[in-house]
Amino acid sequence: MRTGLVPNLWFDDNAEEAADFYVSIFPDSQINLLGYYTEAGPGKAGTVVTVDFTVNGTRLIGINGGPAFPPSEYASLLVECDDQDEIDRYWAALIADGGRASQCGWCKDRFGVSWQVVPAGFDEMFGPGADPERAARAMKAVLGMTKMDIAEIERAADGITA
Repeated sequence: MRTGLVPNLWFDDNAEEAADFYVSIFPDSQINLLGYYTEAGPGKAGTVVTVDFTVNGTRLIGINGGPAFPPSEYASLLVECDDQDEIDRYWAALIADGGRASQCGWCKDRFGVSWQVVPAGFDEMFGPGADPERAARAMKAVLGMTKMDIAEIERAADGITA
């Protein structure tokens, strides 16, 4: 018996295309299983209804559920990056071909899925035990960014102005 928490992403009709896209971007990623509509519907028999896939070691499900629920920033996938090169690479891939940048490391890919692309350990800068003045300077810098810039955040946190 399987137990666990698996995020389910709703797509109109392109869950397989989206999963293929995500698998092409991230390491430790693969398509695990495709599920198909049967004669019982509601989709056309033989077309993909679900895609079970792994992205960066995390299992996800994509469902072709139709246009009932539009994509929203209500939920997002967070990518923790070890360095600026990773941030730059994932950011560029996610906003390519119709995706769009937002504020503070947030973006939407061309399928409407919301992502946060942040430095690993980013939350620790603002967590318990953090220097409040340093955190405030870092937050001010982050609020002025679209894509995260690790060096700029660190300079701001340290009180270094350009």
